Amino acid sequence: MRLKDFYKTVVDEGIGADPRGRAFVTGELKRTAEEYKKTKEADKAGFDQDRLFNPYADTRVLNGDLNSVIKRVMVGIDIDAGELAVADRYSEKTAKVDLVLSHHPAGKAYANFYEVMGMQSEIFHKAGVPINIAENTMAPRKKDVERRVLPANHTKAVDAAKLLNINMMCAHTAADNFVSTYLTKLFAEQKPERLKDILDILKEIPEYRLATENNAGPKLFSGSENSRTGRVFVDMTGGTEGPKEIYESASKAGIGTFVGMHYSEEHRKELEKQFINVVVAGHISSDNLGLNLLFDSVMKKCGKFEIVECSGYRRVSRLK
Repeated sequence: MRLKDFYKTVVDEGIGADPRGRAFVTGELKRTAEEYKKTKEADKAGFDQDRLFNPYADTRVLNGDLNSVIKRVMVGIDIDAGELAVADRYSEKTAKVDLVLSHHPAGKAYANFYEVMGMQSEIFHKAGVPINIAENTMAPRKKDVERRVLPANHTKAVDAAKLLNINMMCAHTAADNFVSTYLTKLFAEQKPERLKDILDILKEIPEYRLATENNAGPKLFSGSENSRTGRVFVDMTGGTEGPKEIYESASKAGIGTFVGMHYSEEHRKELEKQFINVVVAGHISSDNLGLNLLFDSVMKKCGKFEIVECSGYRRVSRLK
């Protein structure tokens, strides 16, 4: 398996798990292609060609040769210079690492990762929030995140990868899509009636069970264990937390419980104000679940590859 094939399969499988549906995403890609056609020749050099097949700004190859053969991947939730140094030493002392993969974006994928937040508008729309409200509350939230990300040292980790000549990529929303789709389907099948039921379902999942053993398991942020769930909305993909202003419309659309990776105190208070229950499944544990489901899906298409765990990642395979 070559890096370019691995990357494109990660993206394609992420599209397959996208809660908006493959047809919707394909339509978005077609619009991007039309945008590219209309771009002046002088400006085409600055156009990110990956956008023609990859709708996720936070999933990119950050360094390396796309024709590299990938047999062993070191995977971490966060990859910085320290993890890259570990990969270099691991290659020297144990076995060659062909690719280091970070879940959270770095480099150019971090610089504009807020672009993926736009997908939340359609997800909320599918859940019953009017599209005009979904889009108009999302726009200022994206700008807020853009301003927060702008001053960061985006290339810090990627520069270390270049110095050490290590292939590096990140897979953020492509993996998070799997968490959203998986849990939405699971709750639809098991129909939890009380918040305690949601906690019990989550704790049966290996990634959340491991987190519970490490005192970082699922928790209630609003509501009691005996609170009835109402309609459950899984809030697990789209870059980061959306606009808190959308919660009033979500409540009016009939959503009774949000299940998410994490919520700021500001967001939690607004959800509580709208009488919406909040279950925090866990950030790193949810990231683990998404990556594991993504890797299972990629391996079915490309064949198995060895995974070296680091930086908060634990491999759980569901392959038979």
